[in-house]
Amino acid sequence: MPARLRKQLIKGPFESGDDIAALRRFVRLTQEQFAQAMGISVHTLRNWKQGRRTPEGPALALLRIAAKYPRIIRENLEPAA
Repeated sequence: MPARLRKQLIKGPFESGDDIAALRRFVRLTQEQFAQAMGISVHTLRNWKQGRRTPEGPALALLRIAAKYPRIIRENLEPAA
């Protein structure tokens, strides 16, 4: 992900569903994995991608965290020891 786009995503707002898709690819997760790590349904993730809905509140904060600290999102998928 280009540094410019990453900085934009960290600051928000997410301007399009393509921004969210780019973030998901940057974190290197499938839609299913990304949705699980974010605590949302795949349906919600797809609605964001297609512009039918926009992330707000806690979801927007988590997306910003994912942009700044992608490892945390990936680690959220790992089972607790």
